[in-house]
Amino acid sequence: MTDTHSGRDGRGASDPGGKPRGRRVAAASLVALAALATGCEPGTAEGAQDVPPVRATQAAAPTPSPFLTAPAPTTEDAKPSTAPPPSPSASTAAPAPAPTTARPAPEPSTAPPPRVLMRTGSESDRVRELQARLRQIGHFGRNPTGYYGSVTADAVRSFQAKRRLPVTGSTDAVTWQRLLAMTRVPTAAELDPPTERPVATPDERCLKGRVLCISKKSRTLAWMNDGKVVSAMDVRFGSEYTPTREGVFEVFWKSRDHVSTLYDTPMPYALFFSGGQAVHYSADFAANGYGGASHGCVNVRDKKKVAALFDQVKTGDKVVVSW
Repeated sequence: MTDTHSGRDGRGASDPGGKPRGRRVAAASLVALAALATGCEPGTAEGAQDVPPVRATQAAAPTPSPFLTAPAPTTEDAKPSTAPPPSPSASTAAPAPAPTTARPAPEPSTAPPPRVLMRTGSESDRVRELQARLRQIGHFGRNPTGYYGSVTADAVRSFQAKRRLPVTGSTDAVTWQRLLAMTRVPTAAELDPPTERPVATPDERCLKGRVLCISKKSRTLAWMNDGKVVSAMDVRFGSEYTPTREGVFEVFWKSRDHVSTLYDTPMPYALFFSGGQAVHYSADFAANGYGGASHGCVNVRDKKKVAALFDQVKTGDKVVVSW
């Protein structure tokens, strides 16, 4: 029986399949050399120099070998398709919005508003001073009356707007202090001027006795005693539809706090001289000036003056109304 595994004769032994052992070894060596040449081995051949791997973006990947059993490289492109899409790169992403620098809304002030000293409807010597001071700096174009009406409110608004104060039309403590700082103390003539217009030359019927001498031409009333003017004041008259009657009359009734029964309007310090027509104080005249008209009465806009007149005039005193 021949021993096939001894190989003593030097020709090489055969494997159990009948192939010579030397050929099997040679074939195995060729396969190993081919694997190294194609780079399919994940490892490095013993004794060879380290070679940096080729990046996927620099060269196309080699055709995979059927002998490769190592796992695929874990790059972003090799992630399973079920993973979420990659985020955009910094170069293609939209720029982040710049931080806002808007100022925060101011908190509402908790300070109480300035105290109101005078407003529409007020009547006092302080209102008269307010009007005189406003007139000094060109905001009030009339003589002071002491009554705070729409004309005074408009003058205050004009002053407040020019000084960048809250425009309310009312005179608060801040507005008053600013006005005081910009003006001087009014003189007696500024506070209590005789009339806005020059007093007319008295009608000859006014030169004797105690007379209320009223001129439609100059729109003034002069209280006269034997040709001497005791006091004078601005007045207005009725409209063309309700004219003030002209002629010589006398005061037949005095009513300090009269209210018109026909028009339901106040007629303070009324001195009746012809039917329902009377000389009396008019808050509307004080507030709106000559922009309006009476219903036939002789309106006086200076309450202080007409109050003094009411106390001096007696029933039976003469009244002269003329052009």
